[in-house]
Amino acid sequence: MKTKLEIYVDGGARNNPGPAGIGVVIGSKEYAEYIGKTTNNIAEYKAIIFALKKAKHLLGKEKLKNTEIIVNSDSELVVNQLNGKFKILEKELQPLFIEIWNLKFNFPYLKFNHIPREKNTKADYLVNQAIDKQQNTLGF
Repeated sequence: MKTKLEIYVDGGARNNPGPAGIGVVIGSKEYAEYIGKTTNNIAEYKAIIFALKKAKHLLGKEKLKNTEIIVNSDSELVVNQLNGKFKILEKELQPLFIEIWNLKFNFPYLKFNHIPREKNTKADYLVNQAIDKQQNTLGF
């Protein structure tokens, strides 16, 4: 029997490009990570890469075979690129897209879903928490 796992991801940069972070919610687990200075779009892609790698690690190969994974993101651009609806015009996004494309082979039932920002508040909060923590550490 197939199980379902919803993942919520967000990536953001202040002043785009600027200090950036990712936020990922996988079930009851939450992850926030500062990723350095970059753009919003790169941060969104990195959040999805982190989420897929973490889900693969948490579930293991056998469970993945019977788990429908739904990655929820409020980035319309990234979701449409990953679903093949939009071309990737920014060269710096292409290697990140390819990394996700290669990770997809581990997930027989993987969907990328666009959700409104209001439904992604936890992941968004984690992004800001990661950036704030880094900036407080640096004394900003």
